[in-house]
Amino acid sequence: MSLFDALEKRRTVYALNKQLPISDEEVINIVKRATALTPDAFNMKSAQAFVVMGKKQDELWDAIYDAFDGKVAREKIDGFKGGAGSVLFYIDENKVKTMQEQFAPYAANFPIWANQANGMLQSNIWSAFAEQGIGANLQHYNPVIDQKIAELFDIPEGFKLVAQMVFGGIVTPPDAKPADDGTRVKVIR
Repeated sequence: MSLFDALEKRRTVYALNKQLPISDEEVINIVKRATALTPDAFNMKSAQAFVVMGKKQDELWDAIYDAFDGKVAREKIDGFKGGAGSVLFYIDENKVKTMQEQFAPYAANFPIWANQANGMLQSNIWSAFAEQGIGANLQHYNPVIDQKIAELFDIPEGFKLVAQMVFGGIVTPPDAKPADDGTRVKVIR
């Protein structure tokens, strides 16, 4: 499959189950490989990924529900809990600060570049999952859940949670992707 085939196949899929079309180890290897291959400004390696699977997946989404003290629909959270796993995306702010100190003229840009690298990692993992027939959706329950998740999984100090990608077997395929109208790209010659 080409890069563009994978990008076309990548969709937001909410109807997920715990039956993956590949092994847990293959899923973990996708995340590891994408993390190793995704570029990062000054090679700072600020993007971090935590793969949560098995009973820890259930604990994660129960903790997220608890963090909202019932202000999020249980059915919605149970839909995410029903996935095979979640990738928690973090930025290691310790690495960002180190780079800011080492390269002071660029200090203001390192947080921006860390966010860009993390976004690329999310897209790369999502596309690689799609290529393997794994459905996924991206959630942003942070910062409300940050402390509870840090305690639950012993997340290192200085790691900032930026997104949660739920993945699993596809129960219901998503609708077709709407066509782009072509107005977002401007050509200057």
